[in-house]
Amino acid sequence: MAGIQESSIFTRIIAREIPADVVFENERIIAIRDIAPKAPVHLLVIPKTELYSNVSELAAGDVGLLAEIVAVSQQLATEHSRGEYRLVFNTGPSAGQTVFHVHAHLLADDTAGGRLTEGTLGQ
Repeated sequence: MAGIQESSIFTRIIAREIPADVVFENERIIAIRDIAPKAPVHLLVIPKTELYSNVSELAAGDVGLLAEIVAVSQQLATEHSRGEYRLVFNTGPSAGQTVFHVHAHLLADDTAGGRLTEGTLGQ
């Protein structure tokens, strides 16, 4: 008999078992502020389904949901910065993925004249 898989931290946030600073929510997506930001604006855009552990699985399984994540990211970048942003999906432990529930990191600068430097994740 297979062991019971523990819910990801994101599933627990979605269920309101763990508090988070929610900046967006609809029936399929939630977006929260990252607790260890790597840029002035660092939001996590998370589908509410646990079906996909990474962006490749999501793209193969529900391209519409992937497109919705990108559209929500644009909306959030417009609301929280100047509409310009970096969108990062980590896939696999060696690429920095620590939560295996697909999610996008939206990184942006919210300061006048500020910018994210090329060659860095967010700073």
